[in-house]
Amino acid sequence: MSRKKRIIKWSLISLLCLILSLAGFGYWFISLLYPIDTALTGLESMMPGDLSYVMENQPEKRGKILAVVTSSDTMGESQKPTGYEMSELARAWYVFVANGFEVDVASPQGGKAPVVIDDEDMGVYDHAFLNDSTAQAKVSNTIAMEDVEPDDYMAIYFVGGKGAMFDFPQNAPIQSIVRDYYEKGKVVGAVCHGPAALANVKLSNGNHLLDGKAICGFTNQEELFLIKDAASIFPFLLQDKLVANGANFKAGQMYLENVVHDGNLITGQNPWSTWTLAEAMIKQLGYEPKQRRKTGEENTVKVLTTFHKQGYDEAKELITNYRTVKNAPVNRELLAVHSILAAMQLDVIKAIKIIGLLKYAKSLV
Repeated sequence: MSRKKRIIKWSLISLLCLILSLAGFGYWFISLLYPIDTALTGLESMMPGDLSYVMENQPEKRGKILAVVTSSDTMGESQKPTGYEMSELARAWYVFVANGFEVDVASPQGGKAPVVIDDEDMGVYDHAFLNDSTAQAKVSNTIAMEDVEPDDYMAIYFVGGKGAMFDFPQNAPIQSIVRDYYEKGKVVGAVCHGPAALANVKLSNGNHLLDGKAICGFTNQEELFLIKDAASIFPFLLQDKLVANGANFKAGQMYLENVVHDGNLITGQNPWSTWTLAEAMIKQLGYEPKQRRKTGEENTVKVLTTFHKQGYDEAKELITNYRTVKNAPVNRELLAVHSILAAMQLDVIKAIKIIGLLKYAKSLV
């Protein structure tokens, strides 16, 4: 056999071995996600009345909170579809309702608001929200911001979604109500892309609201990882804009919970920050948030945060505590996603360690 043929032969054998190895690894990796947690199945018929957190030990009515969503259904000239992030409204909605507050929904234009639903991220509260006739009536008939009566509400909450980048920053009624609420000491909350509502707000003295304020929102790293050409699609990158107008931007770990509290201004970095942000708003309103059983997603975010800050062994110990002591859920799909994110960032060691946590979580099922 000629030298060239031997090279071709062994190259093909090596390629075949690589393909088989990758296929075997893929099969093993997917097996770590099974069996599916029964708590994550059959949720489509979930109703608000099924949520014990909401229905039990209901406090007396304490007032109203205004949630604001985008009216933009496309990302500018790109024409890519967008809207408000349903999970960022649904989860905050039930925190507010469970703690005695009625929620109204407004948008820059009013009427039916465009929505983004991530089917892979749907939990108990998200399905209940879709089946909640009161909630669905309000998102289908949002109040136009120019028609909002500011004195009717004790707090305002700006829901994220990429559409917010296009119609929140320049909306005069939004700027007016944020300035009014902040100067009166009312609570102003915003999550993910929601802080775009704060970007151009100036106070009565002419200073930017954000000047010197500790704040967070969807980071450049998170934005550009998902959309490489984000800088050309959006009018600005959110982190850059907030910093340009004086914010002391506090970026947290990529795609993990991060909530920043500066007086009556409370911001969350991404969708995984929604629960904590909403409960921080309740505290700022002067009430102790109602006790709530954490979701598997929240527990997993805590595991991943512990891993990044304290290391593998501490994260593994936390999984043990959740599964064997508290009998609390851990979302293996989220662990898998973060292992893939690490691999995509070429951080092989981190990816392997997170897969190790995934494997360990599987062993405790």
